[in-house]
Amino acid sequence: MLLSLALIMILGLAIGQLFEKIHLPRLIGMLAVGIILGPYVLNLLDSSILDISSDLREIALIIILIKAGLALNIKDLKKVGRPAILMSFLPACFEILGIVIFAPLLLGITYAEAALIGAVLGAVSPAVVVPKMVTLMEEGRGTDKSIPQLILAGASLDDVFVIVLFGVFCGMVQGVGFSAVSFIDIPVSIIFGIVIGALIGILAAFIFGKIHMRDSVKVIIVIGISFALVAFENFIANYVAFSGLIAVMTMACFIQIRKPIVAERLSKKFSKLWVVAEIMLFVLVGAAVDIRYAVGTGFIIIGLIFIGLLFRTVGVFVSMIKTDLSFKERIFCTIAYIPKATVQAAIGAVPLAMGLPIGQLVLTVAVVSILLTAPLGALGIDLSSKKFLSIAKRQI
Repeated sequence: MLLSLALIMILGLAIGQLFEKIHLPRLIGMLAVGIILGPYVLNLLDSSILDISSDLREIALIIILIKAGLALNIKDLKKVGRPAILMSFLPACFEILGIVIFAPLLLGITYAEAALIGAVLGAVSPAVVVPKMVTLMEEGRGTDKSIPQLILAGASLDDVFVIVLFGVFCGMVQGVGFSAVSFIDIPVSIIFGIVIGALIGILAAFIFGKIHMRDSVKVIIVIGISFALVAFENFIANYVAFSGLIAVMTMACFIQIRKPIVAERLSKKFSKLWVVAEIMLFVLVGAAVDIRYAVGTGFIIIGLIFIGLLFRTVGVFVSMIKTDLSFKERIFCTIAYIPKATVQAAIGAVPLAMGLPIGQLVLTVAVVSILLTAPLGALGIDLSSKKFLSIAKRQI
């Protein structure tokens, strides 16, 4: 196991840095390392690592959501208002709709399975989008209309919304099909998750303010509570719908609201944790991909991904209705919502780990979407921001 961990860490970091040097997202390099080291190519990873890879991916997902909650500025969300709320779910809903319509025709799967694939594809990548939007805010590009803030706020909430839908659709694929009760569970799980997360976040902020402790201790406390919240979801699943992941992000968000200085310091700590978690996440996802299967279905999957993006574009434009954004600025928002990576890596292999017959297909779609859209979206954001966004007057 130690040798496998060494290969994952050293090669994942080195190849990731190499890809970054050639202006491609480093996560693409990490995926490539996983595919090469994995059981379907060189088979250099110990089986004990692969056996716990689903748990490691879940830990990475929790770290993502904590980071998002600690960094989500409620003032920015209020400032951009309605469009940010719409961007948090409409583009994803449109993309899922497109996949549900066309995936059964192209892949011969059921509508429930198509919805599951749509949920995996529906999230935008914070790993690609967040750094790009932060850079734009520092440059003052598009900030006169709060465009980077709009993308940041919408993308943060978009991930949570899609993750909740993914859980619902997994249940449907395991069962007998669509259930009205399952859809009722969505708002219930969201509301319950927000309430529990808010209460715990307020309590944690109070304790952090009253009791002096090192930031590293606070990080351990936040992580421990987050693990407990996700475990609690499974414990009460038979009694009431509850989203542990939403509770995790809400808890972090309320710590940020109550103790912004503490949240800023914790955010830096979690950014350091994410350096390790990111490598583990993307290398292990790459290792799970059966490259032979991916080659056999590649062109159909690529076509399906682009169909989903077309529907997603419609969702972004609908979200922009009655805003003062120009056509070029709306095009930029569409391009900024292209990249897929972090959430796809975190949840793409879950159906395979659950033993679902569609598991390998879902994972393949997730990985192909990352390989296609992460570099395309990153390059598109860089080029379109310079052409379509103006620099705020105070920054000139």
